[in-house]
Amino acid sequence: MDQPTSAVADPKPQADARASQPQPSQNQPSQNPAQNPPPPDQSRQNQADPNQPDSEAQYKRRSAFLSNPRTKWALILVALVVIVGVFFLWRYLASYEATDDAQIDGHVNSVSARISGHVSSLNVQDNQYVEKGTVLVEIDPADYQVAVDQARADYADAEAEASAAGINIPITNVNTTSQVSGAQASVSSAKAGIAAARQQFDAAKSQIAEADANNIKAQNDLVRYKQLIDKQEISQQQYDQAVAAANAASATLQAARSNADAYAAQIEQAQSRLQQAAADLRTAATAPQTMRVIRARAQSALANAQRKKAALDQAELNLQYTKIMAPVNGVVSNRTVEVGQNVQPGQEMMKIIPLDEGNIWVTANFKETQLQYMRPGLAADIDVDATGKSYKGHVDSIAGASGARFSLLPPENATGNYVKVVQRIPVKIVLNAGEDKAHELRPGMSVNPKVWIK
Repeated sequence: MDQPTSAVADPKPQADARASQPQPSQNQPSQNPAQNPPPPDQSRQNQADPNQPDSEAQYKRRSAFLSNPRTKWALILVALVVIVGVFFLWRYLASYEATDDAQIDGHVNSVSARISGHVSSLNVQDNQYVEKGTVLVEIDPADYQVAVDQARADYADAEAEASAAGINIPITNVNTTSQVSGAQASVSSAKAGIAAARQQFDAAKSQIAEADANNIKAQNDLVRYKQLIDKQEISQQQYDQAVAAANAASATLQAARSNADAYAAQIEQAQSRLQQAAADLRTAATAPQTMRVIRARAQSALANAQRKKAALDQAELNLQYTKIMAPVNGVVSNRTVEVGQNVQPGQEMMKIIPLDEGNIWVTANFKETQLQYMRPGLAADIDVDATGKSYKGHVDSIAGASGARFSLLPPENATGNYVKVVQRIPVKIVLNAGEDKAHELRPGMSVNPKVWIK
């Protein structure tokens, strides 16, 4: 709807408008401000009211200001500045991704007992910083020292047995070799003795035959000499010589027979010796098996010594385990052990939180819509609520699944009514070297990371 023109631009309509206004009657109060001035409060109210129409002077000044070319250029310049500012603001806001769903993460090293026993000493307190290898807790070592002494004695005994068994191997080897050689020699000697005895027996049989023939002749001669002596055809001396010859021939025959029997006995003895030598040779022939048995016994003794050595090593380890040491540098937290307490293997006694930069990082749960340009290696600024400081870092990696997938009860979208929910993906951000020299950051602190994607 068009606006009415001002009095300056069109004075005539204003005059007509004034002429068309009804004239005040004599009974009505005069409209002249000079005759009827308004009350002071009403005058101040009219001056302060912003809805009052501009006066002609104000309208002229405004028209002159707007019609000035410099004003137009100034407005254009202001508009350009605003546009450029909005552009750069948009560029800045689009150059990073930020989230407040983030916290400091780190390794939590549990310290537990490896043996059972009575806690005799506690050397640390909660929130104490310890170096790697510091003795934290000591368990009474008396029982384990006794076990070490016993295991050492058992090992010494087994080692002596193994040494003796090892020495028996060459001794047995020499003995079995000698037995084989002696048995072979005995067999050969027995065979030679049998051959010699048979030869002597054969000679004895020849002597028996000769003696038998001589005896028969002598006996016949004695019979003839007996007949002649009866007739006194020969002398008594000749007869006596015949009797002596017959007796001698008979004795010679008997001796030859005895020699033959002796030689026969020698043959039997030689055959017995041959059988014994053959048996000894067969026994000696088992030398390889005997050596295997001896070597097996030696190996068994050596294995037993090694077993005792392992038992000794285990006993010494258990003795070392009575001193529980810090596995890493860090701060002691959540200590649950006290002096006098009996602990069991695997029982957790405390936790150690390493605070160096290599063991501290940021887990930022970005929305999946923020990961379009997220890449490992991008620079990041990390604002920590607890310290009020900002730290420099970079993106290390992006998790393989959303946080919901690692929850105790992951969502099952295939059942029920499906409602799409923007998921969050954990992003690991590590600090740059030298950013946390004072070790001020602690796992669990809330942070506000800002990753520069452009």
